Amino acid sequence: MSELVPVERIVGKIYLIRKIKVMLDRDLAELYRVETRALKQAVRRNIKRFPPDFMFELSREEFANWRSQIVMSNADKMGLRRPPMAFTEQGVAMLSSVLKSDRAIQVNIQIMRAFTQLRQMLSTHEELREKIEAMERKYDQQFTVVFDAIKQLLEVETKPKRKIGF
Repeated sequence: MSELVPVERIVGKIYLIRKIKVMLDRDLAELYRVETRALKQAVRRNIKRFPPDFMFELSREEFANWRSQIVMSNADKMGLRRPPMAFTEQGVAMLSSVLKSDRAIQVNIQIMRAFTQLRQMLSTHEELREKIEAMERKYDQQFTVVFDAIKQLLEVETKPKRKIGF
């Protein structure tokens, strides 16, 4: 079965807000191919299914900060009079029971897989950091330079390679 939405596209729509990984209503609506208004309406009709740890609205300050960080065209800014709803992983899972289309179910499955992949990548990175720190404690000063270099490699953000040719 081919993917409805590439995992990379989903991961690019997961934001860290209030130190929680969330997806915003407008991005979810786009993935589900429904209007944001319809998604919000479905959520409000079933608000008991969305406690604060499943969904919250961005505060005015968070909304302003988010808008300033995201490059948006004027068309994107239209309709953004109210702060968006932010859905945690559990909130996204709950959306499949509110939006009853086959597409919503299939896209939700892919989103759950993307959240799982993110968790695995983060835990692998954390485990590697812990192992390096344990080795640092175990070995004496002669390896400090090596460990510092490894730490710098882990902290440096990977930059995309320049394309050569056309």
